[in-house]
Amino acid sequence: MRPLFLASLLAVALAAPAFADDPTVTIDLKDHQFVPSEVPVPAGVKVKVLVKNDQATTAEFESKVLHFEKIVTPGNTITVFVGPLDPGSYEFYDDFHHDTRGHLVAAK
Repeated sequence: MRPLFLASLLAVALAAPAFADDPTVTIDLKDHQFVPSEVPVPAGVKVKVLVKNDQATTAEFESKVLHFEKIVTPGNTITVFVGPLDPGSYEFYDDFHHDTRGHLVAAK
């Protein structure tokens, strides 16, 4: 069992730099608005999206087209990985507050 553990540990250590190289964007939730609401991201690469909830209410960061939904409790930050994306606009929203919407805009 020890060799398997060491091999697993080595695999995680080698994969960690790949995650560190992903471009990162941050989106804040304030007053039931995404800030910014139009988020530029590079096309063709995986992107790390951090969503920080600066509100007193829970939100659900969701996108049907990007296939994710995650709860963001007040004062906390969640991480979602998206892509690689083709150039275009990809809608996301707060499923608990349907008027709260934004877009990832992928460009080369």
